[in-house]
Amino acid sequence: MSHQRIGEFAEFVAGAWPRLVRTAHMLTGDFHEAEDLVQTTLAKVYGRWKHIPQDDVDVYVRRALVNNNVSRVRKRRVIHLLTPFLPEPMHQAHAGHVEAVEHRAAILQALSALPARQRTVIVLRYFEDLSDPEIAAALNCSLGTIKTHARRGLTALRAHPAFTEPPSSTIDAGQQRLDGSDDGADAACGASGSS
Repeated sequence: MSHQRIGEFAEFVAGAWPRLVRTAHMLTGDFHEAEDLVQTTLAKVYGRWKHIPQDDVDVYVRRALVNNNVSRVRKRRVIHLLTPFLPEPMHQAHAGHVEAVEHRAAILQALSALPARQRTVIVLRYFEDLSDPEIAAALNCSLGTIKTHARRGLTALRAHPAFTEPPSSTIDAGQQRLDGSDDGADAACGASGSS
């Protein structure tokens, strides 16, 4: 391979690495497995780099990433427990930081509960902003199959306990009313009952 093509590959990797790792992390649910998946994919792409048209590099790499993930899932013999939290960069906590981390952890937990194909379709559609035809091309399946996986995946995500539990403050307020421990409500009831 010429030095120019090697330089193009290195430039592509430097620019695409964060996006590929983020996508792989959403597919695998584990940061370290995501990095391994991206490294394996890029090693395979490097061998074919001179044959890939420059206009199709992103599509080719994304499809290779998805295919390698499917192969990884098929070959996996031991079930790995997925970490419920994203590794966070070192920085100062800000207002809403805890909620953002908890929300991302809930998304990852819910995604990890989906079958591999549904998880792949959801990640490509909502986190990579691909259209249904682009996803169908990446997964080499029909448009109807993509829509079915998306519908079933969204239904499962909506039903996941992480997204169906009511906020604790609502439960506490409702519990106070049921117990009659809200003094203001008791006073109002007592005043109307005595007259």
